[in-house]
Amino acid sequence: MSSTHVRDTPEDTVVDTHAHFFPPGLGDWADRTGDDRWPSLHVDAPTDGAPAVTGRIQQGSAVFREVTRTLWDVETRLASLDANGVSLQLVSPVPVMLTYWAEGGPALDFAAAVNDGIAAAVAASAGRLDGLGTVPLQDVDLAVRELDRAVTELGLAGVQIGTQVAGRELDDPVLAPFFEAAADLDAAVFVHPLDGGADAIRRTGQPYDFGLGMLTDTAMAATALVAGGVVARHPELRIGLAHGCGTMTWAAPRLKLAARIWGDPELHAAFDELVGRLWVDTLVFDPAHLPLLVHRFGAGHVMVGTDAPFIPGQLEGVRDLVAAAGGALSDADRAAILSANGRAFVARRR
Repeated sequence: MSSTHVRDTPEDTVVDTHAHFFPPGLGDWADRTGDDRWPSLHVDAPTDGAPAVTGRIQQGSAVFREVTRTLWDVETRLASLDANGVSLQLVSPVPVMLTYWAEGGPALDFAAAVNDGIAAAVAASAGRLDGLGTVPLQDVDLAVRELDRAVTELGLAGVQIGTQVAGRELDDPVLAPFFEAAADLDAAVFVHPLDGGADAIRRTGQPYDFGLGMLTDTAMAATALVAGGVVARHPELRIGLAHGCGTMTWAAPRLKLAARIWGDPELHAAFDELVGRLWVDTLVFDPAHLPLLVHRFGAGHVMVGTDAPFIPGQLEGVRDLVAAAGGALSDADRAAILSANGRAFVARRR
């Protein structure tokens, strides 16, 4: 079920590495457990015999987000990919499905159900979808167990994780066995901000959460991975960062200088090389930003990300975004960003 089995496709197709999926068969965990924090999908009733096209993610009776059929229905999603020239899409859980607040046992059961649902969607896609699962990182032993099952039994490309885990930063020693296991399995790890950026900065609400909070949250996670030694310990581990790695892309020179000024010469000397091991998506909304992504992370580590089906216009406009970078990117760079880099990110090599 992994992308290594995808049929050959024309060079001008797109591989999208940042998209979300909600398996339709999870049921209502809030009702089952009596805890309203569990997310559930509620599909609206069909009209005139036609399939329902709208629904809601709820936490208990509270509506978390209004959604459309593309989020849960494989055929509708494939039609969207066809309409926009996307040959392969890597789907991951909606971030609200990363339930790090829960006890380990229920979180494992929920993660397993999510992963089974994503694997079923991949299997039904005729090679057009690949999948990232989720693991209960609040209990690292359970997380390692479910990671192994998701990759070796279900055939998923890896997992999506949050920018922090119940208050632990990603370089916390408690989480080290997870990253070691991911490296041993050659699994991709995609880091996504939590809670829509809420509480990542001193002011909350919009436009602050989406405009600044998500980017700051992502940058904090990336910096922890680099400065905290995770990247250095696992040079072959493919770690992707959503939203163009957030503000770290622009702050990297300042972070490097801080390492020198505050007495970490080893980090200062290795900083650029360590940053260049990270993978990032193109979800930056401005073609002028793409050359900096290539400069910072390398032309081989920038890959398409659209956040489908949530942010309007991104799936439809990603070709134009990359093309609009113009002469700042070579033809080879643009081709790699649109397709080859994404395939390399999801392809397990062993």
